[in-house]
Amino acid sequence: MVYDMTKGNPLKLILAFSVPMLIGNIFQQVYNFVDAAVVGKFVGAQALAAVGSTGTIIAVMICLMMGLTGGAGIIIAQCFGKRDFNEMRTTVTGLIYTVLVLSVVTSAAGIMFSRKILLLLNTPANVIDDAVKYVNIIFIFTIGTAMYNGSSAILRSLGDSRTPLYALILSSLLNVGLDLLFVVVFRLGVAGAAYATVISQIISSIYCIVHIIRYREQLNLEGISFKTTRRAIKRIFRAGVPAALESCLISLGTMSVQRLVNSFGSITMAGYTAAIKIDSIAIAPICSIGSALSVFAGQNMGAGNIDRIKKGMYQTLVSLIGICVALAVLIVLFRRQMLGLFLDSDNASLAIDIGAKYLTIVCVAYIVAAVMRTYLNVLRGAGDVNTSAIAGVTELMGRIIFAYILVGPLGSTGIWIATPLAWAMGAAVPLIRYYSGKWKTKTLV
Repeated sequence: MVYDMTKGNPLKLILAFSVPMLIGNIFQQVYNFVDAAVVGKFVGAQALAAVGSTGTIIAVMICLMMGLTGGAGIIIAQCFGKRDFNEMRTTVTGLIYTVLVLSVVTSAAGIMFSRKILLLLNTPANVIDDAVKYVNIIFIFTIGTAMYNGSSAILRSLGDSRTPLYALILSSLLNVGLDLLFVVVFRLGVAGAAYATVISQIISSIYCIVHIIRYREQLNLEGISFKTTRRAIKRIFRAGVPAALESCLISLGTMSVQRLVNSFGSITMAGYTAAIKIDSIAIAPICSIGSALSVFAGQNMGAGNIDRIKKGMYQTLVSLIGICVALAVLIVLFRRQMLGLFLDSDNASLAIDIGAKYLTIVCVAYIVAAVMRTYLNVLRGAGDVNTSAIAGVTELMGRIIFAYILVGPLGSTGIWIATPLAWAMGAAVPLIRYYSGKWKTKTLV
């Protein structure tokens, strides 16, 4: 089903559009969830620490892909709202070329520098070889991540959030089966988990691409050519680079935190790895509803419906606050049982204690994250993309400063406290920008 978000009840449209995205985000986290669970249970805590130590490096790659493809998605959504389908098709072609070039460059850079980055992050000697093996396999097949993010960005910008969901369900089920086959049956260790992930990603991207080709007429993409324009490429980078920079800076902040975590040894690394898997699934509603709000803002900005954007934003924020309260209560009550999915309670009790403390501290600040994401996604959808980069820099500074200040007196607990403090700093930027009203003139088309 394709949603035209310029008509109808804003909140109903945003929530209806976000439900497939929410389920999709959860299934996307299943990739990492299953990798970690299978590796932790069948290979051991040391192997889990190796997989976990690569998370921030992979996150930078994914953020770069999502930033640029998301930037193109903003333009596509605004073109759709404006009913400028010729420009929309030119942007899609430009996105295809951008994704292909970006995947090649990212693969080469990732393989060349993975070990150096892991050493810089203080990855312990007993896990670094497995970590390099895992992350290099992911980088070799970057094209799968790039193709999925590009094709799903096109579909979501045009109001189709279900097809990317179906692709993720298919690939997640494959990932579970392949993880068990490669790790448990063939005993390939962390390499098996990596192969399961990349194969599943490639299949999900092919599913989306085939759907776009098959339904190109309904998506207003019929007659698309292999020609694009310099203006289209420039606009993709203009919209995408700030978003990519924001996400990459946040990931770099996480990478700095990972360096501190690694300095505490493999037990703390294992507890942290398990905890952030749970955390990433818990914040999926914030991410998916925020992304739906960005598409809503983009389509309505193209149609010139400023008041409708404001109404949708306030309704969304109230809904997200209620969701965050419920999530925090759920995590506080069942955090140890959740961590037990990754770590054996008899052999890794200390790691579970560490992970439980992280979840307790971070989950209470989900409301702050929701405020930040809500305002940022409205600004991004409206075309005020530079605010994302500024917010990213602010959050990065907060995360590094607070983590390194608090780790001395509080140990690893100080690292966990730094996350909500950094979110609060990052939230201030879009709040100030939104109420200045300057975003109303930042349309990209």
